[in-house]
Amino acid sequence: MVTTDSSRTPDAAAPAAPPRGAGPEAPAWLRDAAGRRGPLTAKQDRDRAALAHLSLALTAVGPLVVWLLYRDRGPFTAQESKEALNFSLAPTLVLLLLFFLSGIPHIGDLLAILGGLVWIALALYGVMGASHVAKGRPFRYPFNLRLLR
Repeated sequence: MVTTDSSRTPDAAAPAAPPRGAGPEAPAWLRDAAGRRGPLTAKQDRDRAALAHLSLALTAVGPLVVWLLYRDRGPFTAQESKEALNFSLAPTLVLLLLFFLSGIPHIGDLLAILGGLVWIALALYGVMGASHVAKGRPFRYPFNLRLLR
């Protein structure tokens, strides 16, 4: 004879659903041991801030992604990713303009080289910023519009 235990439901082992309005569940690498997106440790905060500066090689997209993912989880990351994002906005617009203008005959090659130099400068400043931030010191770019406060 087979007996069933009615006190045990199939959903008893399932984790609790996130509260309403919490948004989609975070990926596993973003969650803490309890399954929540918790605050960053001091080392993680420095590492994510350095990542924001290093991601300048991806133009404004890199710092924007870091800022959107970690702005609420670490104050140092929020500050430094915003700094990197502010710095990268103007060069990104210049790069886009030079990319489209590089199709012009006769001067297109010169504009493409100029765009490459702008990208190299952006990446080098990102490495400089990452080296400062990895040591726990804030980094300020010499030419920054600071559109985001």
